[in-house]
Amino acid sequence: MRHDWVFIHPHFRGPNRTPQATGSALVIGDVLAAVEYAKTHANIDTTRIYLIGWSGGAYLSLLMAAKAPHIWAGISAWAPLTDLEQWYYDCLQRKNKYAAEIVCSCGGGPQDSKKIEKEYYKRSPIHFLHQAKSVNIDINEGIYDGHSGSIPISHALNAFNKLAKKEDRLSKEDIDYFVKEAKVPPHLRSNYYDPYYGDKKVLWRRQSGNVRITIFKGGHEIVYNAAFHWLEKEKKGS
Repeated sequence: MRHDWVFIHPHFRGPNRTPQATGSALVIGDVLAAVEYAKTHANIDTTRIYLIGWSGGAYLSLLMAAKAPHIWAGISAWAPLTDLEQWYYDCLQRKNKYAAEIVCSCGGGPQDSKKIEKEYYKRSPIHFLHQAKSVNIDINEGIYDGHSGSIPISHALNAFNKLAKKEDRLSKEDIDYFVKEAKVPPHLRSNYYDPYYGDKKVLWRRQSGNVRITIFKGGHEIVYNAAFHWLEKEKKGS
């Protein structure tokens, strides 16, 4: 309110455990409708329309970046899942509740039929992020996610690779090290300081074109102060 922002929190068809939710065409339509509603009912600067999301919200934010890149001035995604098929197998390995929820959303396991496999594919941002390279995107992930949290850090790192220039992408070996050790690979370590992250110290950061990734000392969480300070600097086309 102090900054005169307009804020909408779309419901996007409830929790990600039904076919109507989980990145469906209905959900995508709802978010686009929310933007149009805001533009109709408030004084909106169309060069500064943002998306922010954590966990399932980050998943949808990245999907929306790919599906409607012409709208967004900036997208702040925290602890995203990006590949439903990979996450299904991640969840089976960890024996948590989310594998069953993905089955409810997509109609079965990805191995059950080509039709079901297609549902996993079309609902996963990782396959469409190349369409979002014109969007300013800030991906953030806690180093301990996948250990103390539910979504392995590989989802965020692979999303960065899809958006980054070839020379800035992480190797598979580096991603595996991040995931298994919950540490920054030795040759990538450096000193970073960002006051907006508070006690969630920045451990590693890289910018490539319009995408930035930050790995911080934390788990499956969002640091709102850092997210909104990054967003407020972003303007469409710059």
